[in-house]
This record gives sequence, C-alpha cells and structure tokens, in this order.
Amino acid sequence: MNIIASSVSLTVGDPAASSRFFTSHLGFREVLVAEGVIHLSRDDAATDLVVLEKDPEARPAARQPDAQADVVVCFSVTDLAAEYERLRREGARITVPLRQEPWGEWVLRLADPNGVVIQIVEWVPPAGA
Repeated sequence: MNIIASSVSLTVGDPAASSRFFTSHLGFREVLVAEGVIHLSRDDAATDLVVLEKDPEARPAARQPDAQADVVVCFSVTDLAAEYERLRREGARITVPLRQEPWGEWVLRLADPNGVVIQIVEWVPPAGA
C-alpha cells in the first residue's frame, strides 16, 4: 500500500463555523466549498479535514447512540508554548490549558464551535530520558 494523502471527515451541525475556526486559529485554508461540505487543507499538514453537514434524518437503524466513538483531531507542533499564547490571545476555546504529561508530552486541547476536540502536542523527552 502506498498512501499518498489522508483526510479526516468531521460531521457537524454547522460546517461554516468549524471552517472559520480551523482557518482562523489553525492556519487551514478552504480548498473546496460546496453545499454541505467544506474541504480544508494546509501545505504543511499530513492530513486534510473534510467538514460535512450533519443530516439529522440519516441515522442508520442498526447504529446505537452509545456506540458512537469520540473523535479527537491531534496535531503535533513545535513551540507549543507560543501557540498556546497565540490561541489564548485570539480567544480560541481552550478546554485543557497547556500542561506537561509525566511521559514528556506537552499538550493542550481546544474545541471548535461544533464541539470538535482538537489536541495539540509537542514531544519533549522527560528529564533524564
């Protein structure tokens, strides 16, 4: 298998709100805007995002409400402390402030207007590693 591109599809109630969040705070750009779908990309990102409008009528009968998975979109960056300050100044909805995990990873979490969880991380080896 030779994977040449990847994307994550996010089904939300208001695709335009999610697009504004990702373009304003995370540097994505709109590649395609059509009815019910917005394709977002970055030149330096390994994954594109496709934001789809949720259709409340399209719920498969076999799908149980408690069987849905929670999704976290995760991006690894450099200089997370500077990104945290920038996002805070811009008024992004930070749900988990910048912190360091015991295994060395620095992490913060955001949520877009539709509740999509975005985790931004920077790997810093723990002392003595």
